[in-house]
Amino acid sequence: MRKGLTAAAGLLAVLLLALTLATSGRARSSTVHTCSATDRQFIETARTNMTAIELWSQQYQSGEATKDDLVGQARTAARIVRGTQPTDFTLQQTRSLVTGMLTEYAKAVQLQARHRDAGPHMYRAYRLANFAHTVLVRSERPLGHLGCDVRPLL
Repeated sequence: MRKGLTAAAGLLAVLLLALTLATSGRARSSTVHTCSATDRQFIETARTNMTAIELWSQQYQSGEATKDDLVGQARTAARIVRGTQPTDFTLQQTRSLVTGMLTEYAKAVQLQARHRDAGPHMYRAYRLANFAHTVLVRSERPLGHLGCDVRPLL
């Protein structure tokens, strides 16, 4: 009885793995990029907000802005980017990654200002930024051919 249950569980696991691989493979090969007006709007919105955060960060580091200024701007930027509606699957993924990155960055700045360990949040922010970069690099050509230039986000 026990051998039968183990074999059945093993067979079920193999079938689930095969099904997952089969459906994942088909989903990737049939995806088509888009470049809608909302896609272009997302690119511009993300670029503008990332540039603003970079400037606020420089001002914070030079003492011209406070921790609260930078944290507030990062949270606002995350809300603005989250509110966009790109139609392209790559840009939707990028939106999620950038929103997460900005949120983690705000948490890191807040902790750093309290003399706490900001490392884990900053590490997550960098990882999310790097992953967003990788996603965009892989889709740069197909999106560019459609009229969506993602280079300002790279």
